[in-house]
Amino acid sequence: MLKTISPLLSPDLLHALAAMGHGDEVAIVDANFPAAALAQRLVTAPGINTPAMMAAILSLLPVDDFIPEPGWSMEIVGDANASLPVIDEIRTTLAQHDARSLAALERHAFYQRAKTAFLIVQTGETRKYGNVLLKKGVIASE
Repeated sequence: MLKTISPLLSPDLLHALAAMGHGDEVAIVDANFPAAALAQRLVTAPGINTPAMMAAILSLLPVDDFIPEPGWSMEIVGDANASLPVIDEIRTTLAQHDARSLAALERHAFYQRAKTAFLIVQTGETRKYGNVLLKKGVIASE
């Protein structure tokens, strides 16, 4: 355990996050997501839901502020304009760490983008569409 670092962030996850560079992406996905088949790097976090893991990651990871939307959720199949409570929680979590909005990607486009992500974190989230992609930004020095 380390002071001021969320206990949800395992040593493997901390290492992967620290290795990411500006513009790299992390996918935080639900338990149903085909993470093992798609991931270049996979860290599992069973028993943790997507918004909680997202908040822990965002406590350390700056999101890209050079683009309009630094995060993407997965569109609901059959109703691209619909939302679910888990997506609303993801949107709220992002807003708590960054004021910009969350965009949505069609399901297969989300899979393709996750496949190229630097890291996939598979949570224990059991709600459908509990998936989000985040683009890492930079920490500016004075």
